Order: sequence, then C-alpha cells, then structure tokens
Amino acid sequence: MKKNQKGFSLIELLIVVVIIGIIAAIAIPNLLAARRAANEGSAISACRTLHGAQFTYNSTNGNGSFGTMPSLLAANMIDSVLANSATVAKSGYKMTTLPVTAAAGVPSTFGVLATPQSATGVTATGTRDFGIGTDGVIYTGAATALTLTGTGVSGVSTVLNN
Repeated sequence: MKKNQKGFSLIELLIVVVIIGIIAAIAIPNLLAARRAANEGSAISACRTLHGAQFTYNSTNGNGSFGTMPSLLAANMIDSVLANSATVAKSGYKMTTLPVTAAAGVPSTFGVLATPQSATGVTATGTRDFGIGTDGVIYTGAATALTLTGTGVSGVSTVLNN
C-alpha cells in the first residue's frame, strides 16, 4: 500500500455510522409524534366538516333530517374519501356518523365519531377519539372512550378547546 493513499479509516467510518444512528434514534420518535398530531388535527377538521355538511343537508335536501354518509355524498356535501372513511381510514382515523330522524315534535340530532385506526404501538395513527354532536361542541377522550348515542356523543370526554 502506498503511503500517500488517501481515504477514511475503519474507525472513522464507524464513528460516522454511530453518530447517524444516534441522530436517527432521536428524530424518529419525534417524527412519529408529529404524524399522530397531524392525524388528530385532520380528524378534528373532518368532524367540523361533517358538522357543517349535516346542517347544510338538513336545511336543503334533508327536509329537517340529518343525513348518512352516503346521502351526504350524493348531495355533494362531502367528498368520497370522507364518505368512505367509516371503512377506509382517512388520515389514520375512521369516521362514523349517526343521524337520528326526528319523531313528532322532537328535533333531529346527529353525532360524528372519529376513532384512530390504530391507537397503540409504533404504528399508532392517533391516541384520542374525537366526537361532535348537533350542538357543535368537539369532545375528546382516550381511544375507545367516546360512543355515539341518539343525542350525539357520550362517554368519558372533555371539551376540546381550539
């Protein structure tokens, strides 16, 4: 081997690999947390969108009643991604809506529930449920803490302040 040969020694390469590994170990959990936060923000936005779509449907096509996801899609109130989000998750959340048709003298109500597709582990798409009812208040609770009822959203929840 020539004395003037230039390059990196094995020790120098190993040091670089270790430094890259340390940086990755710090960055990956933060990246996953940012993704979960973005998914939760998207779920809150979808709840608000569905709330507005329900009231528009109620006053135009619904004749005083709120709609199901297919009826909201048919009336062009929501897009197909949101309409199919009960079976195919939208941004890691599955959206469920429960319209309640009005009885005689009782106003119609509805509830929307957003649940994470996966709530635990490295692949968690979110850690909280979100719900909104006819009143327009967004509720949040631990995953699987909220349920839909005939009057909106119920369960162990808190009002989300944003």
